[in-house]
Amino acid sequence: MSKHFDPSLAETITSVRFFDAEGIRPAAEAFRNFVRELSGLRTAVSHNISSRDPMRDSSGAVLASEVFGFQEDEDARWWQSPQLALSSPLTGACRVEVEPFWCNAQGYHTRIPNPLLDSLDLSEFRTRALTAAALVVPIHLPFGQIGAASFLSADPAQDDLSHAFANFSDALAIIARVFVHSYFAVTAQPRRDIAGAALTKREVECLRWAAAGKTNEEIGLILGLQRTTVRFHIRAASRKLDAVNRDQTLFKAAQLGYLGMIR
Repeated sequence: MSKHFDPSLAETITSVRFFDAEGIRPAAEAFRNFVRELSGLRTAVSHNISSRDPMRDSSGAVLASEVFGFQEDEDARWWQSPQLALSSPLTGACRVEVEPFWCNAQGYHTRIPNPLLDSLDLSEFRTRALTAAALVVPIHLPFGQIGAASFLSADPAQDDLSHAFANFSDALAIIARVFVHSYFAVTAQPRRDIAGAALTKREVECLRWAAAGKTNEEIGLILGLQRTTVRFHIRAASRKLDAVNRDQTLFKAAQLGYLGMIR
């Protein structure tokens, strides 16, 4: 890493922002180079921590291997592990944190304390995170989608990223968010159905009580509805939000601000 590297953040932002699929590869290379020059760290980035489909360039090449260099061994091919989003302490933290953090087996380190992180499981950290330590930027996108950029030491044994976090996390967060936002905008399928979704007052009421842990029967008693009517309203909300189950419906409703609308 060059100690005299003084990047122009504005120029770098321009280099990692793109407007069509052809711009993905050069933007990814600019992103990789910026991170390497600034901090000496490696970059692992995902536009959707819940998706099995990795980020790709316009030709279909996987960015993780072709640009970011994760191809030395099976452990390094993190995007090929479908259980990672469920088991990794990195992706778990991205669901409850919005600002950059770094973590290792000893805990999560943030600038502003977040008690939600305290309850997360850090056992077998190296095995589950596929790294000894990571500096992570959560990237919360429209419709409840969560992306993440993880920055890792080139030394597999390095488990302290406090220096990188203190000195580079703000710049890394800006660049990571611009890159992932661009990828989301270029590759996402049109979702006018969700963007224009308008939940009814009754749907929101049912979802709010469901989020509080109530069953359909209990919600029916509270609202004076039949259990089948409650189920109808929750399923209608699921269709509008393109959710596959009750949990995802509640998550998307919360992300879109519906659960705080009715008191």
